[in-house]
Amino acid sequence: MKSGKLLLGLVSGAVAGAVVGLLYAPKKGKDTRKAITEKGDDYIKGANKSIHDFTDSINHKVEALKARTKANLASSKSEEKINQAKAELHDVAS
Repeated sequence: MKSGKLLLGLVSGAVAGAVVGLLYAPKKGKDTRKAITEKGDDYIKGANKSIHDFTDSINHKVEALKARTKANLASSKSEEKINQAKAELHDVAS
């Protein structure tokens, strides 16, 4: 628990330091706000792309699993029909 609090404190301190550094930067406030907005937009676009790629990957895996399951089910039904046919042949032969 102590290491979690320490990590949270370090991250909070780093964020606070970055914010103070941006606020006291030598650029004009308007330029700094524009840079922050652009950087935020870049991060959001990157996150959206990562999420989209992840969901596409999951969807592809689910579809592949569905196809394999369907193929296994068809194979299982075929085996069942073969066994029924063998049983009928055995009954006819008896």
